[in-house]
Amino acid sequence: MKTFTLLLFYTLVSSSLLVSENDSASLKIVRAAQSQIGVTLAYDGSYQSLAYPNGDVPLESGVCTDVVIRALRSALQLDLQKLLHEDMKANFSRYPKNWGLSHPDKNIDHRRVPNLKTYFKRKGYQLPVSKNPADYHAGDIITCTVPPHLPHIMIVSDKNNHQGQPLVIHNIGTGTREENRLFEFKITGHYRLPAK
Repeated sequence: MKTFTLLLFYTLVSSSLLVSENDSASLKIVRAAQSQIGVTLAYDGSYQSLAYPNGDVPLESGVCTDVVIRALRSALQLDLQKLLHEDMKANFSRYPKNWGLSHPDKNIDHRRVPNLKTYFKRKGYQLPVSKNPADYHAGDIITCTVPPHLPHIMIVSDKNNHQGQPLVIHNIGTGTREENRLFEFKITGHYRLPAK
């Protein structure tokens, strides 16, 4: 009985530590995304040559993917430019061919929503899509389609609307903002990065 009690205690402590680590990583992602509000004030999807690794467009502008790229780089030291480029080099045939490219392009590949969706799925970060607000946790990454067919990506905030539905942090045309738009568009992907 004593051994069982100790084992149960160890399991509960381990589980609570795991949740705590996950929450910490999630909140770091949220805080890194929120730090872009009032700083990234414009939307600019033009092709630009970037440094490699850790390349970025000017912080005052960008697109929806740049919010995610900057947040993960700042919060978890994950450089999606480098990670996705290396995965595309090794597995190019597994990525979308929407742009007619015959090889990876380190300047733009990580800034495209379909490529991020593919990368997140390949890494095992994908979760089911639902219409239940409780399924979306702070720091989760959501992809959706803005009519008629524009891919978009957002980060789930730790703030909720008055009905308890999470807000999202994204750049949909006027810079990085935190808004009540989680279910405004059809959700096409739901991803959660593991605790580091």
